[in-house]
Amino acid sequence: MGLKTVFLNKQYKLNRQPKRLVILLLFALGISFGATAQRLDDGAPNFWNKVRFGGALGLGFGDGYFNASITPTAVYDFNRYVSVGTSVNFSYVKERNFFESYVVGISLLGLFNPIPEIQLSVEPQQSYVSRNWASTTGVPDENYWVGALFLGAGFNTGNVTIGIQYDVLHDPERSIFIDAWYPFIRVFF
Repeated sequence: MGLKTVFLNKQYKLNRQPKRLVILLLFALGISFGATAQRLDDGAPNFWNKVRFGGALGLGFGDGYFNASITPTAVYDFNRYVSVGTSVNFSYVKERNFFESYVVGISLLGLFNPIPEIQLSVEPQQSYVSRNWASTTGVPDENYWVGALFLGAGFNTGNVTIGIQYDVLHDPERSIFIDAWYPFIRVFF
């Protein structure tokens, strides 16, 4: 069964509160970026000249195991020290005869570069998780929202930052990562 078929055939019962939060967040970001773009004078730098796009890709596989993720990201550089942006994350994990999981989320991203080589980050994230367990496990399927707040530090080499984040809201039973510590590689163009 294909990924598209699984999504089309599933009926998700979403809590209305997180859905409203995501819609409100996207609306506020759109208004903020639109208002900033309208304030620019003809002689001032173009809004889009200060926007960088990038993100991350992930792929893992083994004997009966597959994991794929994509996280497109856009940030606005206020100056050489501070950038703010947003990202969307999609993830699919399957372990044969055990479980299958889909994760869709959104996050805000705040970056601070006290010196060009060091990047500090804060990233609140809200994700919807769907875990479908094999009938042989006896575990009921799960569909829920989970929040995370990543605080990170990394080494910046221009377009690439390599570092580590810590999820201060980590819950071993519900978080999308096994551990509260999470290494990352960010790429922006």
